[in-house]
Amino acid sequence: MAVFEPIDEKDVTRAIVGSFLKQFDEYAESDVIIVGGGPSGLMAGKILAENGIKTLIVERNNYIGGGFWIGGYLMNKVTLRAPAQEVLDELEIPHEEAKPGLFVADGPHACSKLIAAACDAGVKFANMTIFEDVVLREGNRVAGVVINWTPIASLPREITCVDPVAIESKMVMDATGHDACVVSKLEERGIAETVGFGAMWVERSEELILEHTGEFMPGLVVTGMSVSTTYGLPRMGPTFGSMLLSGKKAAEVVISKLPEMSAAK
Repeated sequence: MAVFEPIDEKDVTRAIVGSFLKQFDEYAESDVIIVGGGPSGLMAGKILAENGIKTLIVERNNYIGGGFWIGGYLMNKVTLRAPAQEVLDELEIPHEEAKPGLFVADGPHACSKLIAAACDAGVKFANMTIFEDVVLREGNRVAGVVINWTPIASLPREITCVDPVAIESKMVMDATGHDACVVSKLEERGIAETVGFGAMWVERSEELILEHTGEFMPGLVVTGMSVSTTYGLPRMGPTFGSMLLSGKKAAEVVISKLPEMSAAK
């Protein structure tokens, strides 16, 4: 039988606090901050980190993966249209062809593999952390995000005066799904304008989302379902191919833009 090392409760606490604060301090200035830890954000983060780019994903929930865990209608199967199944092959996620060009996989398995791949690449996470605002520089260049603990938003109004903190980056990515939280905050400030996502049209939506993925304004890239809200595109429902491929394209856009943003910073 295994005999555990004699460790006190204070040692456990210090290990957690020390490790967390060290990482938080290091990532208070990142190369890229991705807001939203769903499939597009995870895919983008994985590629960025593989390229040696210091990447932090901010996620408001206590879990990572968004709707990738549960698929559609609480049935934990996810579908992808060709050629997005190539991502499943790349991540060694088991899948089967439901009909020519349409592939299905277990949501938990697919999501776990993608999370693991992002972690293995070097992505770091700030869970239970809600996006509140943007950090802006000259020319309305997005240069970071303002964050707070997610539970703060649930407190009674009279005790919610908990100031947020800001973290800086060369670029920010909005991967917050249909909420498009970062773009919507810019709209609230009169800097940008969104259209809102349209009705479901899977076949048209996925191509359009991939086509429009890119830099929305200096320092800000939109990816995944936030693209549909930003540009008024049809929604695609519980098929995830364009989300993964949009994340790939978003990472490529960031890589191409980073030298310019680094010079601006």
